[in-house]
Amino acid sequence: MTWQKKSPLFIEEILEWADAYRERTGDWPIAGHGEPVYEAPEENWRNIDVALRTGRRSLPAGSSVPRLLDKYRGRRNLSDLPDYRLHDILAWADAHFKRTGQWPLLDSGPVLDAPGETWEAVHAALSNGLRSLPGGSSLARLLALHRGVRNRRDLPPLSIEQILEWADAFHNRYDQWPTTHTGGIEGEPWETWWNCDYCLWHGARGLPGGSSLARLLRERRGPRRKPRTPALTEELILQWAEAHHAKTGCWPQWRTGPVIDVPDETWVRIDRALKKGNRSLPGRSSLAKLLRDRRSVRMRSRPPDLSEAQILEWADAHRARVGQWPTASAGRIFEAPEETWSAVNTALRAGRRGLPGGGSLSQLLDRERGIRNIQSLRHYQIDQILEWADAHYSRTGQWPRKSSGTIAEAPEETWARVDNALLKGSRGLPGGSSLARLLAEYRGVRNRNALQPLNEDDIVRWILAYRERAGKWPTSKSGSVEDAPGETWGAVSEALRDGGRGMPGGTTLTQLIRDRCASKVGG
Repeated sequence: MTWQKKSPLFIEEILEWADAYRERTGDWPIAGHGEPVYEAPEENWRNIDVALRTGRRSLPAGSSVPRLLDKYRGRRNLSDLPDYRLHDILAWADAHFKRTGQWPLLDSGPVLDAPGETWEAVHAALSNGLRSLPGGSSLARLLALHRGVRNRRDLPPLSIEQILEWADAFHNRYDQWPTTHTGGIEGEPWETWWNCDYCLWHGARGLPGGSSLARLLRERRGPRRKPRTPALTEELILQWAEAHHAKTGCWPQWRTGPVIDVPDETWVRIDRALKKGNRSLPGRSSLAKLLRDRRSVRMRSRPPDLSEAQILEWADAHRARVGQWPTASAGRIFEAPEETWSAVNTALRAGRRGLPGGGSLSQLLDRERGIRNIQSLRHYQIDQILEWADAHYSRTGQWPRKSSGTIAEAPEETWARVDNALLKGSRGLPGGSSLARLLAEYRGVRNRNALQPLNEDDIVRWILAYRERAGKWPTSKSGSVEDAPGETWGAVSEALRDGGRGMPGGTTLTQLIRDRCASKVGG
């Protein structure tokens, strides 16, 4: 057998094969699997990768299939990732907290300040010692060590005395005992009364178990007699509130705690007296209402009116600061910390706070700033899609694929969005189709993902017809099968060898010619 030198390879040719592989399978080829190239069955991805690495077959050395796809197709090369540095990870976490008001978790998704990275990958590298990190840590431990963020898997022990101390402080401030529904423990930003009750019952965090918060307070504190309280006036309450504002920069709320310089009074008792009419007060009021009516302090239950102009001003500032337009889930508004984008969106929808209603934040930005609103995209029509496809073919000589990018006749649309809508049944389409299926049905374009089955008798007939015309037997490189439009001898050879399309596999084109064809033509 004579050895034949393999033909040269070209970067553009390899990329075309890779694009076709992705269109056919939904993923990029893997170099190490040795899988044949569908368009060139005599090639396989392992040999191509070796040629790229060693510089054989007219290719420059020092590359690889993953590096090629990384450079020309933006497919992240997992075997050639940059090293992590702790100060970079902490900077990404700080930016995440500034943007969302929360520290990142394992499932927080992509790292917006490091394209291609995810918080799950960061956590894996910290845990397993990948990408130049020492390992043995985690994202939670890193943030606990350097940013003081509470690590739920490494909580400090609790004691009965500590819980009672917190309960006494709560009682002194609010004139009542805490319950499991009271919420967080003041002064302990990571502790809650519900957690204390859970640990008392289940014996977690060093506690013996079998108890509860209510049982502990009943056994160790019992009922207390309420002290007699002096009369109040609205003027005295306003005087204390102004003193509080002068010292802290904010107005008191019912949960603020003791009144400054009047330790026997608490704002919760004052609020209760204003509501119920105790301690010489008329009642049917509250601390919030008193401060609103007498000092023009904003009430959370009755926020001030909004205007579309103000919302757009905040949106412009948001985009200038973070590089993208706000959504309803963007958290607090930096220029108005008492406002959130969610509340603004709700007011736009429901017609609250002086707004007309029936809209949304995305619709406002679409109308006034031209930002595409994915919730109100126009419906697709099959005739329109086919018209775009015909124009694409006239312009390029090829039918569009879902990876063909922007639609020239509709710059706001892409072929990927059209394919997705055809598949999922969105934007007025019934679903269950695809761009390839649509073009196959209406334009007769060959759909590689839905090829017709083959049978051996037809292939034998095609082989004999080829022999009669060309005077030789076909090979996998003989191009198109003239008697079967859309078929190629390479595809037929692959089906014979690997199976699929109704063929059992395990044979070759040469074997089929020897077994069933050669005798019919005498050689």
